[in-house]
Amino acid sequence: MTRRRANGPSGAEPAPRRGRPRAREAAGTPSREGWHGWDEYAAFYDWENRRTVGRRDVAFWCGFARDAVGPVLELGCGTGRVTVPLARAGVAVVGVDRSAEMLAYARRRARRLRAAPVRPAFVRGDIRHLPFADGSFGAVVAPYGILQSLLRDRDLSATLASVARVLRRGGHLGIDLVPDVPKWREYRRKVSLVGRLGRTGPLVTLVESVRQDAARRLTIFDHEYMVGWGRQREVRQFTVTFRTLPIETVVRRLARAGLEVDGRLGGYAGQAIAADSDTWLLTATRR
Repeated sequence: MTRRRANGPSGAEPAPRRGRPRAREAAGTPSREGWHGWDEYAAFYDWENRRTVGRRDVAFWCGFARDAVGPVLELGCGTGRVTVPLARAGVAVVGVDRSAEMLAYARRRARRLRAAPVRPAFVRGDIRHLPFADGSFGAVVAPYGILQSLLRDRDLSATLASVARVLRRGGHLGIDLVPDVPKWREYRRKVSLVGRLGRTGPLVTLVESVRQDAARRLTIFDHEYMVGWGRQREVRQFTVTFRTLPIETVVRRLARAGLEVDGRLGGYAGQAIAADSDTWLLTATRR
């Protein structure tokens, strides 16, 4: 998901997003799994994020991870946008993601690390069933709305139970949620971003549509990336879907998993949560 500065539900300019889905299904039908679409997204994920969220959350996650007693696990690490800076900061970090394409970009990014004190590790896996031994990590981080890619109650419950299992007792979990995704106005085929892919690559145009399924708390983004122009133009289409729950519901789900919330923030600089916060940050401790 990409996070954009929004001017609110009036629809002036949308705000954030997160998730991981697959090629578009029939019109009006949301992806069946939250990870659908993220293989296709991999080629454009960094391009889009440089124009939206950028690095404004990285310092927060570095500070959070430095306090961990033991290695740190990042859920849904994607292209390593957060994982690699954590390693550069000296954090022993493992990134897990279901998308092989995303992980390929992450490993390329990690190879560009120069004199980093540690090297990040990347593992392909499902965050609902983490492939690690009990108590392996001192902290787990879930940046940029990754938990909003869990589209069913049972998926969220399985993920939180898996996180609690791999966390050491007294270990910490940090979660970043994007609260205003459900407030986005629906629109069709809007040109959202334009720019070159890399310094000298082809011009890329993102045309997207937004659909809301309020009954199921789903926000569905239909992406169409146009690469190049004229006869050489290539069009790639896919859909990503996110589910946004009220913050108190998330807190209760964490408690059920044995994760006690001990911090709530409305921004990366430590702001209090407010009605117009475009970020919800929750920290919790494994009981």
